Amino acid sequence: MPADTPSPVVFDATQANFENDVINASFDQPVLIDFWATWCEPCKTLGPLIERVVAEYNGTVRLAKVDCDKEQQLAAMFGVRSIPTVVLVREGQLVDGFTGALPEAQLREFLARHVQPGEPLPVDEAFAAAPMVAETPEQAIARIQQAIALDPDKPELKLDLALAQMRVGNVEGARAELDALPANLASDDRARRLRGQLELADALKGAPPADELAQRIAKDPADLAARDMLGLRLLVDGDPAGGLEHLLGVLKTDRNWNDGQAKKHLVTAFNVLDDAELVGTYRRRMSSLLF
Repeated sequence: MPADTPSPVVFDATQANFENDVINASFDQPVLIDFWATWCEPCKTLGPLIERVVAEYNGTVRLAKVDCDKEQQLAAMFGVRSIPTVVLVREGQLVDGFTGALPEAQLREFLARHVQPGEPLPVDEAFAAAPMVAETPEQAIARIQQAIALDPDKPELKLDLALAQMRVGNVEGARAELDALPANLASDDRARRLRGQLELADALKGAPPADELAQRIAKDPADLAARDMLGLRLLVDGDPAGGLEHLLGVLKTDRNWNDGQAKKHLVTAFNVLDDAELVGTYRRRMSSLLF
């Protein structure tokens, strides 16, 4: 059941805020999703327990509550057939889950496999780090900038700001924040992924739109420059398989083209994409062409 009082780490997830507050937010911290309903007796046992345990993690994990009666599309999207069902989302991907009201010891064991408790946060910082309501990317930037003003010596917030700048398409703003990070954060997985996104953005500067590139390829299948740019376009526009296929096509035609540019772009794409199965498939295909 939903928490009776507002919390920076426990919130109601709906179709309207799910993409922003669950999927996008999971790139910054894991999000636990509790699918429940008012008529579900086991939910009444698990709900308060999971809220209490999550609160002990001091903001390193958030809990999204999904009322299955009100949000049937979300329940269907996750294939929920019985409740309570709980799943953990990290970096946009479902990584683990369980069904039924687990005893407290098993619940703690489940969370401990994926999340480490953080230090208690000051109230102002906790609210700055975990918004309770859906926000636009611009609002996220303003929120993070305010948090940095309150605690300018916390570099993690600057990485959050770099990621938020990239989400609104502010490539140079993201680059500036990324370049200013200390060495320990510069090697963070999120920072490496962002650097790859910046490399793709740089490679697409001045590139024609996807439909124009597709027309060029239709007229001349040997136009490797167009195929390379279309591959990058598709990657950025949300068609990773299509993008990787075009880049692999360049490599297959001429692996040394433009000083091995297709291979370089494939490696960058592998570092950016979260789909391990897709990346693994295309890594093997790339290796078969190179070795």
